[in-house]
Amino acid sequence: MEPERDLDPERHPEPGAESSDRARDPRDDDADREHPYELLQRATRLMRGRHHAQAAVVLERAAKLEPGKGSILEALGRAYYNSGQHERSRQAFEALLEVDPSADYAHFGLGQSLKQLGRRHEAYTHLRMAVALHPANQLYRGALDRFGGRPDDAPTDRAPDAAAAPDDEEPGD
Repeated sequence: MEPERDLDPERHPEPGAESSDRARDPRDDDADREHPYELLQRATRLMRGRHHAQAAVVLERAAKLEPGKGSILEALGRAYYNSGQHERSRQAFEALLEVDPSADYAHFGLGQSLKQLGRRHEAYTHLRMAVALHPANQLYRGALDRFGGRPDDAPTDRAPDAAAAPDDEEPGD
């Protein structure tokens, strides 16, 4: 009868396998490293399936690997917004605006996030900026029009408008 063996190959290498006195450095094997692009793609698939909270977790890992990457920050802001994490979406869209102050979608997403947080005057400013940067975008114009005028005149007891979610611009949604 053969003695039981551990499943740890470092302690009991297979016959003929080279043994090493040093532990394997994970940086030596690029295959073990998560790649930001792959994480972004995975998160995009999750968001298409309306799994926004899970997508946010994946995008947080991508953002740590590629800090300040606009495409990741935009997707992260959308994932947070659509999972009801409006303070986090605000932070992600503000970070995107630090990278690219002229990003019209970042102004739109920030405006929508601020609106959900009850910061209507700031929201109005960013929605106006989104429309100014991309006047032909009906999504931006519709969000601004729903204010019904200046933000101080807009009713504050309205329920959040699900039709104005930052991901509604994508085809097929």
